[in-house]
Amino acid sequence: MGIKLTSRKIDYSKWYNEIVINADLAENSAVRGCMIIKPYGYAIWERMQAELDKMFKETGHENAYFPLFVPKSLFEAEEKNAEGFAKECAVVTHYRLKNDEDKPGKLKVDPNAKLEEELVVRPTSEEVIWNTFKSWIQSYRDLPILINQWSNVVRWEMRTRLFLRTSEFLWQEGQTAHSTKEEAIEETILMNQVYANFVENYMAIPVIQGIKSASERFAGAEETYCIEALMQDGKALQAGTSHFLGQNFAKAFNVKYANTDGVLEHVWATSWGVSTRLIGALIMTHSDDNGLVLPPNLAPIQVVLVPIYKGEKQKKEIAEVANQMKKALESKNIRVKFDNRDKFKPGYKFNEYELKGVPLRIAIGPKDIENGTVEIARRDTFSKTLVDQDEVVDFISMKLDQIQSDLFQKALGFRETHITEVENFKEFKKIIDKKGGFVSAHWDGTKETEEAIKNQTKATIRCIPLESKEEQGKCVFSGNPSKQRVLFAKAY
Repeated sequence: MGIKLTSRKIDYSKWYNEIVINADLAENSAVRGCMIIKPYGYAIWERMQAELDKMFKETGHENAYFPLFVPKSLFEAEEKNAEGFAKECAVVTHYRLKNDEDKPGKLKVDPNAKLEEELVVRPTSEEVIWNTFKSWIQSYRDLPILINQWSNVVRWEMRTRLFLRTSEFLWQEGQTAHSTKEEAIEETILMNQVYANFVENYMAIPVIQGIKSASERFAGAEETYCIEALMQDGKALQAGTSHFLGQNFAKAFNVKYANTDGVLEHVWATSWGVSTRLIGALIMTHSDDNGLVLPPNLAPIQVVLVPIYKGEKQKKEIAEVANQMKKALESKNIRVKFDNRDKFKPGYKFNEYELKGVPLRIAIGPKDIENGTVEIARRDTFSKTLVDQDEVVDFISMKLDQIQSDLFQKALGFRETHITEVENFKEFKKIIDKKGGFVSAHWDGTKETEEAIKNQTKATIRCIPLESKEEQGKCVFSGNPSKQRVLFAKAY
């Protein structure tokens, strides 16, 4: 295959784009800012989707589906949410095209097919869902409602990058309704923890759980919980959010329930979501200058078998051993591919699976058949081990677990060395400019200071960590009193 990628140290952005394209994950479409997710990239998303869906159902949630189009009047019902997303909305105004008489073979919008009410292409689904909840909820007996949907959304981004920021993307969004504030807050925290568990245990990415500042909060939320991850270039990436919506949407859509005393009260709400942006996080956390590096728990192919042979006789002998090995591994629920394509040489295949980040590669040649061994290579470290064929299944199972753990520990080590405490703004700017990563600093809690720091350094408050202790200090920018440190970083 012989594809040479740009080094991360030379051009991180170009390196990222080259991995997405050359590892066959996605490509740009004919629509500006939209992407085509290719089979291998979609297989990774399916792995994510399957594990998350299981976690959602284990916590009592059910899947449903709601329309792509939101009537403009519904979209406007919750003012803060509408204002927050207004600039990113795509709007449908007509429902039909007609032949253009002046330009044969061309079509134009039929002016007589204008919609009575414009339709917003959903940037998020709170409005259409809460309008629906109004007819689902009458009594305390109807609560809680724990709904999730897997869908696409459109946010008309001006600057796009495959997986990280596209005009259309895939995601899941949970929408729940509760009888008490306490129950809704408990749900918000629970789902943020579900996201943290998934990202750490399946994606092998350490995250910091926290709360967003008011400026970074989801539009229409009273509180936004989040998980923040750190990429190899020292920039942060918001990997998931969970929002306590209070009664804002219930009041906007007049969603009430009769409590045990028969008194009508507004319900309490949450929403939470992650998207295909997680694939971008996966790439940027673990990959190297040779291509993608995938944690075994999410790799569509965990082990690839590559035969090395000359002539039909060797090909047949090796295929027999390889197929037996494949069957034995699959019996242990290990995802295996036997690449017996004739049109490509072993070296090409080695390069291809290295680029695609397959965790383990087994090479089987004539000498291996003779000696009863195989060569097993790790993608993350490039180390190779000669293993007896009858020990392959146990060895592979052990190595997959080890790779998963090693990738997490490596990412954790990087993050821990890139959290820097600073005491003044001079230090702050130096770390942001030279080292990157998270900067732990005192903040006076004002929007004005937050905005001033962002304007001068491009760093934003990523979160107020849940585990942060109350600590008296002085704001690094204003010098005003501060009760705790928050985490700043440049971010995607």
